Amino acid sequence: MRDNFEKLFCSVVKGAVLGTLITGSFARSATAQDNPQAVTLDQLSVDAAASRNPNTIIGTPPPPYAGGQVASGTRLGFLGNSNVFDTPFNITGYTDTLVRDQQAQSLIEVATNDPSVRAVTSSTGAAGNQFYIRGFPVYASDIAFDGLYGVVDSRRPAIYNVERVEILKGPSALVNGIAPIGGIGGSINLIPKRAYDEPLTRITPFFISQGQFGTAVDIGRRFGDAKEWGVRVNGVYRNGESAIDRERLEVGFGSIGVDYRGERVRLSADFGYQVDDYRRNRSFLTVAPGIQIPRAPNLSLNHNQPYEFQRTQTKFGTFRAEYDLTADTTLYAGFGGHSTQESALASFQTLVTSMGGVAGPFARQQYVTESYSAEAGLRTRFQTGPIAHRATLSTVGFWSTTNYPKAVQFLPGGFSNLYSPVPIAAPAYTDIDIGNARGSMQINRSVAFADTLSSLDERVLLTVGGRFQQIGVKGYDFSPGSPSFGDATSSYDKVAWTPAIGLVVKPLEHLSLYGNYIEGLLSSGASPVTASNPNQALPPTIADQKEIGVKYDFGGVGVSAALFEINQPNAFQDPATRNYALNGLQRNRGIEFSLFGELAPGARLIGGVAFTDGRLVRTEGGAFDGRSAPGVPGTTVSLYGEYDLPPWFARGVTLTGRIIHTASQYYDQDNLQRIPDWTRFDAGLRYTFLGSWGKPVTLRATVENVSGENYWASTGNGFLTLGAPRTYLVSAQLDF
Repeated sequence: MRDNFEKLFCSVVKGAVLGTLITGSFARSATAQDNPQAVTLDQLSVDAAASRNPNTIIGTPPPPYAGGQVASGTRLGFLGNSNVFDTPFNITGYTDTLVRDQQAQSLIEVATNDPSVRAVTSSTGAAGNQFYIRGFPVYASDIAFDGLYGVVDSRRPAIYNVERVEILKGPSALVNGIAPIGGIGGSINLIPKRAYDEPLTRITPFFISQGQFGTAVDIGRRFGDAKEWGVRVNGVYRNGESAIDRERLEVGFGSIGVDYRGERVRLSADFGYQVDDYRRNRSFLTVAPGIQIPRAPNLSLNHNQPYEFQRTQTKFGTFRAEYDLTADTTLYAGFGGHSTQESALASFQTLVTSMGGVAGPFARQQYVTESYSAEAGLRTRFQTGPIAHRATLSTVGFWSTTNYPKAVQFLPGGFSNLYSPVPIAAPAYTDIDIGNARGSMQINRSVAFADTLSSLDERVLLTVGGRFQQIGVKGYDFSPGSPSFGDATSSYDKVAWTPAIGLVVKPLEHLSLYGNYIEGLLSSGASPVTASNPNQALPPTIADQKEIGVKYDFGGVGVSAALFEINQPNAFQDPATRNYALNGLQRNRGIEFSLFGELAPGARLIGGVAFTDGRLVRTEGGAFDGRSAPGVPGTTVSLYGEYDLPPWFARGVTLTGRIIHTASQYYDQDNLQRIPDWTRFDAGLRYTFLGSWGKPVTLRATVENVSGENYWASTGNGFLTLGAPRTYLVSAQLDF
């Protein structure tokens, strides 16, 4: 009976999908959780490529670790691919298998698998994807694609064409170069999908509450006598109402990735287009001084107005090349860029009463951001007596400008309430043409060198290096009618040499002890348009990290623990004066425990717990010395698990679950305003079987925030943001 049901289901879904394609509803992608034979072939192909030349990074990334949810190796910036147990840093690569099994639609759902990462906003929030890693902000603009900054959408980087989401905790200035804005707490790098040796055709229709429907398409092929040419195409379209009442989303994404793997030459290129149209999407809040933050309202209730909107469109492209001078020396180069246009009418609400009253203006803005990255370098291996060397020389450049074709206008708002929203009349406005006025400009340049010395059969690995960095930032007056309109009102140019050292010692075969010290020259960015000093460029600063840790590879399970301290000059917007400026130092000390892998046949677990003590020190006049840093919870827990039910009970059925816990956080530097701790539970079910055409079909159903918990998600970056309501996700993945 079950076989008949499966055949009937496959026929119905196959017909529905073909009908969807005919009407032009293309959708989001998921990569390759193929049948076991195909996965094995992919891993063998990767291992063979790696054995030919460990200097290469172009192609399919290192194979997954046991359980398939995280990678056995990751890309350590310009140092290249490295086994996670051989690196002197805490880094995790989440696989596309995990992305698909969690039905993740944004980077936020993937990144929060790490206990040291917390999202500042929800996936649909007006501020876009922003994170805290080890208690320090990481913006969407700080996220790299294929190792290059300035490529992804500057609001919501898409993950539909991503094979791996790699999260490096701690400063990445040496390995990745200067992040455009922040990056001291960590960095995120998106590894693009590449065609496998075996053909892939995958179609995934899906549904997200309350009324979003979409379809994902993922197609990969290789061509040539030796399958040297590869093409991977991904597309997604989703449209409808989200789990937040009357919040509507329309998302379209398409990309193509091409690669060539020759004997000595490897090439790759990616091109894509992304359109996001958000209606009445939830905005962040600020909090007036002295106002106690009340309990969170019903998360499915929408307190934004029907006429608010945010539309962005992004075009991006990258190109990489590698050439083997010898078997041990490789030249490489890369270039990428993007252009993002945004048009929005959004509310800037401030919590003005402890009973949930909010008030504030609306802002009408249009801007265009263009960014480009380029890098070139050399990786080589050589031997000096008993010491083996892997040396790398790299130069990197980053250029970014933000222009405003229309003037930013703050329009009259009104008073409402989070618990009982009140309609506010739409503000009247006429766009003011200011001739594509320059808002800000940033240029980062750097040259880096590193050498990893190894001995005793790679039981001792010492990485030493540094980066000579230069950051230039300018902020311009783009207020129409201003006497200084078009002039640079703030400008900084700073040069610094930032060293780094990392050590891995393996006293036992599977035990790794590691430590690192790293510095980074960081751009502090410019003050937001909502500040009393809008678009003022802040001076670059130098931050540092000290970290020691231990990793152990049990074969099927990996565990790690890390102890760290990070110091960074603190930038904050004063809630009373709204002035955005540097003020003192933020010092975060913490300890992290994590594990990943297959605990037993059919039982998989990833996640851990992090304890972070964020403190303000050396503040002006000692006013906030010793206070807890705003937006930094003391304890965070993320655990995701899967269990395959025994075949005799329910063949092909997997139970999934996740718990996310975040301790209380302070909003203000004086520690008078805070939000309580919160805990969210997710649960799901997955069923995999062979379709009548001989390829796997995977049905997935997930409920996020099962209990319907109402909670404030974060106070990071001076924002007060709400969490995600109970959300239902259903999908059917069909491979052909």
